[in-house]
Amino acid sequence: MSESPVDSSAHSTNPIDASGPSGPSQPTSSPLQSDSPMNNQTSENEGEEVEILSDKVSDDDDNKKLRSPYWAHYRRVKIAGVFKAICKYCGDKINGETKNGTSHLSQHYIRKHQKKDTMRQQVLTNNFMNKDRPPLLTSYSFDHGTARKELANAIIMHEYPLSIVDHVGFKRYSNALQPLFKVPCRNTMKSEIFKIYEHHKGKTLSLVVSNASRLAITTDMWTSSNQKKGFMAVTAHFIDNSWTLQSRILRFIYVPCPHTKEVLGDQLLNCLMDWNIDRKISSITVDNCSTNDAMIDLLWDKLDNTSLMLGGDLFHMRCCAHILNLIVKDGLDVIKVGIEKIRDSVAYWTASPKREEKFEETVRQLNVGSTKKLGLDCATRWNSTFLMLQTALIYKDVFNRLSKRDAQYNSLPSEREWGFAKDVCQKLKIFFKVTELFSGTKYPTTNQCFPNICEIRLELRDWLRSENQVIREMAKRMVEKFDKYWSVVNGVVGVSAVLDPRYKINVLEFYFRLLFPTTYKEEVEKVRALCYKLLKEYQSPSSTIEGIGDSSPQLGSIEDESLSKYDVYMLRESKRSRTVDTAKLELDHYLSEPALPKSAGFDVLNWWKSHQPKYPILQAMARDLLAIPVSTVASESAFSTSGRLVSPHRSRLHPDTMEALMCAQSWLWAEEMKGECTSGYATIYDDAETGDSCVTREA
Repeated sequence: MSESPVDSSAHSTNPIDASGPSGPSQPTSSPLQSDSPMNNQTSENEGEEVEILSDKVSDDDDNKKLRSPYWAHYRRVKIAGVFKAICKYCGDKINGETKNGTSHLSQHYIRKHQKKDTMRQQVLTNNFMNKDRPPLLTSYSFDHGTARKELANAIIMHEYPLSIVDHVGFKRYSNALQPLFKVPCRNTMKSEIFKIYEHHKGKTLSLVVSNASRLAITTDMWTSSNQKKGFMAVTAHFIDNSWTLQSRILRFIYVPCPHTKEVLGDQLLNCLMDWNIDRKISSITVDNCSTNDAMIDLLWDKLDNTSLMLGGDLFHMRCCAHILNLIVKDGLDVIKVGIEKIRDSVAYWTASPKREEKFEETVRQLNVGSTKKLGLDCATRWNSTFLMLQTALIYKDVFNRLSKRDAQYNSLPSEREWGFAKDVCQKLKIFFKVTELFSGTKYPTTNQCFPNICEIRLELRDWLRSENQVIREMAKRMVEKFDKYWSVVNGVVGVSAVLDPRYKINVLEFYFRLLFPTTYKEEVEKVRALCYKLLKEYQSPSSTIEGIGDSSPQLGSIEDESLSKYDVYMLRESKRSRTVDTAKLELDHYLSEPALPKSAGFDVLNWWKSHQPKYPILQAMARDLLAIPVSTVASESAFSTSGRLVSPHRSRLHPDTMEALMCAQSWLWAEEMKGECTSGYATIYDDAETGDSCVTREA
């Protein structure tokens, strides 16, 4: 019995059904029209025995081979024992044997139907992702390449595991969102990630190398959470040509053990040279430890000292947040006994869900206007002690009430102990505030370091006169540690404070007079002399950094034969006077003007950007010094001493894949935010109940 090659009643109105379980990866067409050539084929195949195969892939061996997405546009039938592929749009019969491949199918579809098919797939959509343009309706055509790229971007930016592409729930969600999208395999996604990494590495390299100012480098060690592998993160900080503070991670290097000064120094030097920035470095900020000190000394010997500021005198910058952490830790060792009952009370009422519920019920009864939860402090994070005391003090009355209702609760602090905790909390508040300030990455911190460090030193001096002996002992330990590190940070931060138009030389005179009553003039002059020394270097025509040096018009080259001996003499004298006198006059003029009043929202970078014609040499110096960070870490990890950790699902990856993910994350977020402030990268760990699961910082 003969039958039409195409049964119109069996023809699917949804061409996606013809693609098999995986769906097509090319745009499919709209339903066939009533006048389709396929509906008119009645006599062409008369007398031929035709077996119509289902649109959907069956379990037979032949249909298991229909993997190509182009089969979505054909119906496979058997005519006289021979497989044919019948085009759904024009009815043409093409060889349908799987052994012959699918190139002839793709050529037929592309040549005759792709343009019309693409037009049918266009829909109106809001371009809400484009921040540079106002929302509007635009035509849209689904593209597999774009979809794969955006999925790779999401994995990079939000630290999704690569295995997400294997998750059934994610596949079902993707199919519901866009049935045409075939979720790629893990290897395909890894390849896409490396493409993104290489593309943005080129853009970042161009940005860093072409920038006219110097770069400040920070480096810190990370550890994988389960395999305990070491990784060195190298980050560059600079102020770009639009006077926006920029930060880019350059390398995330796997460093095999042992982590000696030679190994770390070689890795850092190779990074600087690979990025061609070894002659553009202003300083390197590292944590204060003996290995880092030795590494910086080795690196200093291998770099060209003539390219460094003042021959390398300002090359080594110690992390001020880390120094504050060491100071506070020494102080907290003294007061452990004084706050023991508060710690025991917090531990008691957080020991079980039932006790927590009872505590919360009492909070509601007393109408305490706070929703903070009690939290036990961690021995390696001094800020956790501060936060524990701060929260416990809010619930002082709650603890008192509960002591009358629960006979087992016998660690209620006395009024004297509550008073001591309040004093400690007040004294730690300034350290907490300053550490967060120093750890910022979206605004200059070097200019704000000097006055805040001085405030801490004055506060410690007041603590030494406290009536509480424990507080005095704590302050004594902290002062010893403070004085040990004061001399190694006050040079760069002192000059940077002078370059803040709200402070100028006044801030030095004020604080040095309080800290060094008999020798304050000498201390001020040391910083002033350092300013003049730096200015002389920036004014020098031999400056090696593009954009730094003598910007005044030249009469001509000294070697110019047309110049007389007198002209050569005057040109040399002019250069010599500009090198010394002009720079000095520029600084003197800047300092002679009154300091600006402090105001909320003042942008020191914008101020210097607008004062280039007036202070060209000072501006070049400010651009380099204000880019130097005084901390190696972000604020959320500045207090920890347990080491920076790589998230668990990334710890098992190959080091090259790890570097591609970490670096590309920095570059993509920098491009996404475009200079806007952000509190950090949103990752899958943001919903975790404990905040120290992935990123912590090494002491």
